Amino acid sequence: MTDRPIVDPAVPSIVSFRAVTKRYDAKSIVVDDLSLDIVKGEFLTLLGPSGSGKTTTLMMLAGFEWPNSGRIFMDGQDITDLPPHKRDMGVVFQSYALFPHMSVADNVAFPLAVRGIAAAEARRRVGEALELVHLTGFGDRRPGQLSGGQQQRVALARSLVYRPRIVLMDEPLGALDKALREQMQIEIKQIHRQLGVTFVYVTHDQDEALTMSDRVAVFHEGRIQQISPPVEIYNRPRTRFVANFLGETNMLPGTVVSAGDGFARIRLGNDAVLRGRAGDGIAAGQEAVLVVRPEAISEIHAEANTIEGTLLDQLFHGDHVRVRIAISGGQTVQLKLRPQACAGLPPAGQTLRLSIPAEEALILA
Repeated sequence: MTDRPIVDPAVPSIVSFRAVTKRYDAKSIVVDDLSLDIVKGEFLTLLGPSGSGKTTTLMMLAGFEWPNSGRIFMDGQDITDLPPHKRDMGVVFQSYALFPHMSVADNVAFPLAVRGIAAAEARRRVGEALELVHLTGFGDRRPGQLSGGQQQRVALARSLVYRPRIVLMDEPLGALDKALREQMQIEIKQIHRQLGVTFVYVTHDQDEALTMSDRVAVFHEGRIQQISPPVEIYNRPRTRFVANFLGETNMLPGTVVSAGDGFARIRLGNDAVLRGRAGDGIAAGQEAVLVVRPEAISEIHAEANTIEGTLLDQLFHGDHVRVRIAISGGQTVQLKLRPQACAGLPPAGQTLRLSIPAEEALILA
């Protein structure tokens, strides 16, 4: 388990969206009747594919876009029509948006100058902000003399220097390579813990969302499909879209045979009947899918809750082996096994019997 703080439902919301809709023309609804509460001090990630409405939601919160209908509140005050500079929010963009002709210190100090902060106080705050992002001693450099990761740290320092109540981040790590992106994820989360400021973070990267967030809101076609802590959203997806979008998953279609006591039984196309946890609204006779993560299937040649198939291949990935098994009906089931667990597997073309753990399987409408 993680040491990430759990969002306390008793903590008041700092931001509330109420029935917010944004459209750019009569046919294109980008955000559709959104109601969302953001808890004070949490790290909330808006996750979804391109065009799902997550960035537009962030831009409406920042004040760079306005809803066609609905209202946005901060601490109970209606801020829907408030200009960006009056919202007490720091914003970090993917492009960094630094002034190339200005020094790092002057870039970070810019929001303080706009707010009329005295020079001595501004220098002190700039020093604190640069120390926070591990850039002490870089104040005299220009952005062009920094690496991409260092420029992103400057942008983050600039967003924090005037001590906003909320920090908004739009795909801030998208331009960085994998190793640097993972390092920055850790650093941003550490800063969040240290400051206790509310962070609202936009990304299309599932791993990034699961790693950094207190809660994840999954967007699809302008609506939130699910908003939950990372562990819950990964292990207990409520819709097919969420199950398929976050991580890898096996989705096996069939017909529900029975349902009750939180579980259901589903008959697959090959007539195998498997048991799993019942999703919302599951009832006998319904068309549904059984969802199970590749890493949840570990028992081979087992007898309980089983499905039979033909071993296709084994693909070595270092820390795990991806095993693909074909079942009748044209479906393929994927497993992730430790390399040691593959020693007893037969050669390709042989028949295997897999056990699907009922507690790890989910049956969704």
